[in-house]
Amino acid sequence: MGDNQHEERSKGRACKAPPQVLRVRGACSTGEGVLGHARFLLHPVLPFRLDLTAWAIRRRANNMIDRWDGATYSRVLVVGDHPILVAVTQQGPALEVTLTGAHVSTTVQSCVTAALERLLGLRQGLHEFYATAAHDRRLNGLMRRFSGLKPPRLPTVFEALLNGITCQQLSLTVGMLLLSRLAQCCGLAVLGFHACPRPEDLVGVSPEQLRHLGYSRQKSRAILDLAHACVERAIDVEAWAELNDTDAVTRLLELRGVGRWTAEYVLLRGLGRTHIFPGDDVGARNNLQRWLHRSKSMDYQAVHRALARWKPYSGLIYFHLLLDRLEEAGVVS
Repeated sequence: MGDNQHEERSKGRACKAPPQVLRVRGACSTGEGVLGHARFLLHPVLPFRLDLTAWAIRRRANNMIDRWDGATYSRVLVVGDHPILVAVTQQGPALEVTLTGAHVSTTVQSCVTAALERLLGLRQGLHEFYATAAHDRRLNGLMRRFSGLKPPRLPTVFEALLNGITCQQLSLTVGMLLLSRLAQCCGLAVLGFHACPRPEDLVGVSPEQLRHLGYSRQKSRAILDLAHACVERAIDVEAWAELNDTDAVTRLLELRGVGRWTAEYVLLRGLGRTHIFPGDDVGARNNLQRWLHRSKSMDYQAVHRALARWKPYSGLIYFHLLLDRLEEAGVVS
């Protein structure tokens, strides 16, 4: 449950056929050349709420890679070597997707569709989770408040690793600030919006540049080592989606700067293993402790003992508790 190994890799496989014919709406000339525009519809498995899912991806308001303005989720996706600004709004049960970029085509639409299905969990059916929650008073209350939330999954395993390495041992607010700076410094851009950097965007970056952005010496080395290893094909982190949990964790722990928390974070947010609850995540542990009305702090073992009754839905509970915390903070309504 939650392995989602049927999903395509973000690189190295043909993208799925688009659900509808691409409709080109026109083009405009900018300093970046002539930009094309296109719109099409996607139909997620229901129930689906874009606002809740966007916040599960975004996590903090200072995230400048994944943006939400109250109506539109947007981010830059790179197709080939071309940045495409993707904007998504919800129109009843359907999603309207607008693409802006120098190379907008049916191939681009196919790749963006595949990426959005992964990012927004569009093909995920949570009926078994909902059925289980309906017979559990505590879980049912949480599920009903956030019905339509889908478990997000970052576009690539590399991006999940970049997120994990950046955010470990920091507050999430600081971690998102660093990632946003990194995107603005190194990510491909369109109309002033920057994509999360790919490995090839980072191989020419020096450790000093990352230090200037606020990264520690250790994190700078870990990120650049990972980028070089990916570009030089010493490792293929995207292929790890085919591994079981144990083997994937083994491979992840071999990377510089990756410990148990980062490995489990990548399993959940990069590999779509929605049965995984990163037990070393202090914020997630606090969310769980508050939801369960526990007065005593929970350690890694206590987290997994508490969640045992809800297997294999631990990762889904993780995302619902994230929304619970954001709602309490007045971010989500």
